[in-house]
Amino acid sequence: MAHGAHHSPCLPPHPDLTLARDCDHCLGWGTVVTRDGAHELCRTCQPDTWGDDGFGTGPARR
Repeated sequence: MAHGAHHSPCLPPHPDLTLARDCDHCLGWGTVVTRDGAHELCRTCQPDTWGDDGFGTGPARR
C-alpha cells in the first residue's frame, strides 16, 4: 500500500533558485531532504539564509 507524504505544520522553505542553479549538493533544487523527511534549505548554496531557528527562516547570521 502506498502512503503519501506526512503533512507538516511548517511551510516548506523557499530557496533562491539562482544560487541553487549549479549546486551539486542539492542538484539545483535549493533544498535537501533530511533523514526525518523534512525539507531544509541547502547549506551549500543557500548559506546566507540560515537563521538561529535552524529552518532558514530567521535573520542571517553575521
